Amino acid sequence: MQAVQKLKAAHATIRSELSKVIIGQHDVVEQALIAIFTRSHALLVGVPGLAKTLLVSTLAETLHLNFKRIQFTPDLMPTDITGTEVIYQDPATNERQFKFLKGPIFANVILADEINRTPPKTQAAMLEAMQERKVSVGGIDHLLPEPFFVLATQNPIEQEGTYPLPEAQLDRFMFMIKVDYPSADEELAIMKMASGAKPGKPEASLNAEDILQLQQTVRRMPVADHVFEYARKLVRSTRVKTAEALPVCKEMLTWGAGPRGGINLIMAAKAKALLNGQVYVSCDDVAAVAHPVLRHRIIPNFSAQSEGITADDVIDKILEAVPKNERLG
Repeated sequence: MQAVQKLKAAHATIRSELSKVIIGQHDVVEQALIAIFTRSHALLVGVPGLAKTLLVSTLAETLHLNFKRIQFTPDLMPTDITGTEVIYQDPATNERQFKFLKGPIFANVILADEINRTPPKTQAAMLEAMQERKVSVGGIDHLLPEPFFVLATQNPIEQEGTYPLPEAQLDRFMFMIKVDYPSADEELAIMKMASGAKPGKPEASLNAEDILQLQQTVRRMPVADHVFEYARKLVRSTRVKTAEALPVCKEMLTWGAGPRGGINLIMAAKAKALLNGQVYVSCDDVAAVAHPVLRHRIIPNFSAQSEGITADDVIDKILEAVPKNERLG
């Protein structure tokens, strides 16, 4: 109970501190925090100018974590991210040896800006480090710091000269977070803030040790069987070649979500419940995280795309069709 109250209080404090710099984007902030507290990564999709970089750097400040931004470009090499070995000469003995110089990925919070602008070889090096949480150079493993969180961004407008992430690699991100335009009132507040006096600096409310403890709290959160059943039903209903697939999925999807989708539904629902101060996970918590968890794990077919139907539209129909009963047969 103490850990739950601590996480709820930290959530409120982080929101308060972020509001000094960021106007609105409450869902984006919550989903980024869920990814951090579940020891996962997230992909941010939005047009330029929506303060994605500012949001991530400010979030790192409020969590008192090291932050690095990597701007992905077509000429970026894997060693530009992971680091490289150089020949080092000891001034005392004049003996030469290889020394590893760490790349920018050795930080707690990484902003991989426009990850679809770099070739697959560099993308693979980044995604491998995300998955393994280590970098191997010269046969030696170099562990990445803990906590370690990657927030990658992808521009949905410009596709010429880009290298979109394959579906198999998108699956490594817990969330695909959509960053939308601000409301009319929020946009007015943004204009006033950006053109006025420099906003106050946010204060750190958690440190690395606190975050590691809270990550363990999320994993220890109990989940009732009927919630597991609901998450399983959601995932299995998307698999078009199985008997459990919903008619709408058979009609509109080429491919459905894999087992990692179900795992992430449960983990994200746990973290969402804890952020709200709950000591239990409900089917509503699972449904609330279904869009960012599943939208990059299901693939609408050509027929659906030609009618302007998106993955989010299909998820809406799935949530309507799958009941949130206390017991599912």
